[in-house]
Amino acid sequence: MKPKLIIFTDVGDTIIDEGTEVRRVPCGVVYHAKCIPGAKETLLELHRRGYTIVMVADGLVESFHNTMKENGLYHVFSAETISETLRTEKPDAKMFQTAMDSLNLKEDDKPRVIMVGNNIKRDVVGANRFGIRSVLLTWSPRYQYDAESPDEAPSFRIRTPEELLPLAERLNAELA
Repeated sequence: MKPKLIIFTDVGDTIIDEGTEVRRVPCGVVYHAKCIPGAKETLLELHRRGYTIVMVADGLVESFHNTMKENGLYHVFSAETISETLRTEKPDAKMFQTAMDSLNLKEDDKPRVIMVGNNIKRDVVGANRFGIRSVLLTWSPRYQYDAESPDEAPSFRIRTPEELLPLAERLNAELA
């Protein structure tokens, strides 16, 4: 059975370890960075299993292209929604709607979509307000993970990228 679950994902401290980023000055474009432990393998396996993966990220297009190509992940994304292109950032619904539109998804497809990210204020709040389920990755020590309002409460929490695979499989099975 082909997976029906669709995975929207952030990049910084969700796939790429922000602590390893090397930037060009003064433009700020990231030209080198390493994946967080387990992220590359998890994304490659999700892609191999037929999951649709969409990049929904705040930052510069060139940075994401550089780091995804460097780490051999560029091909796993069916589409990308990047804040530089849209001139807005998460939690703006435009980020999520553009990702939905890129796959020709409609309102009734929202139960099939999850948003994976590390930032409560952007990823979780944006997904929750947009009406899709949120997955908070708590790997990075750089962020605060305590919800201060109902909008900030993630649908699911994972500590490592590897935990995304069994979660995706379980959620996908529930869609059948």
